[in-house]
Amino acid sequence: MSLPVFKYNPNALRLGFIKHEKTVCPVCKKEREYVYDGPFYSEEEVEGICPWCIKNGSAARQFDAEFQDPASCEDVDKEEYLEELIFRTPGYAGSQQECWLSHCGDFCAFIQYADWKDIERHEAELQKDIASISESYGIKKELLQKLFNESGVLQGYLFRCLHCGKHRLHADTY
Repeated sequence: MSLPVFKYNPNALRLGFIKHEKTVCPVCKKEREYVYDGPFYSEEEVEGICPWCIKNGSAARQFDAEFQDPASCEDVDKEEYLEELIFRTPGYAGSQQECWLSHCGDFCAFIQYADWKDIERHEAELQKDIASISESYGIKKELLQKLFNESGVLQGYLFRCLHCGKHRLHADTY
């Protein structure tokens, strides 16, 4: 059985949120070859969820849980986008509170964790986000490179718009 594809987290396997590891899923009770390893906001401690139960929403329904905090998501045009993100998309692990960025009225796809080299490749289109990050931390833009690389103070999260392909950047401190 092929792994499900997650529109908002297309690299979940490569980034380690979905791992090739045997599990008996607590939702579908099936023995599976892949397991989710990421944020899951539930009152119960739940481990071993398979990607198929994430994709079809049964994991979130069964445990009255979310994979993202809706309060930490940017605005989108349709409620169905928010529902897909928080109930049917594997999350990413942030060093602080995860934030899911949007563009063109929809959530962006989480592409990867980013250091300055990754950011620099897309610097021209990330200018607005870079300026916002500089302002929120009260530092000059010129110091960001050191904070992302040398000191390891900042962790970057790179997103890409599903509609126009523009990249977006979120950052937080370790």
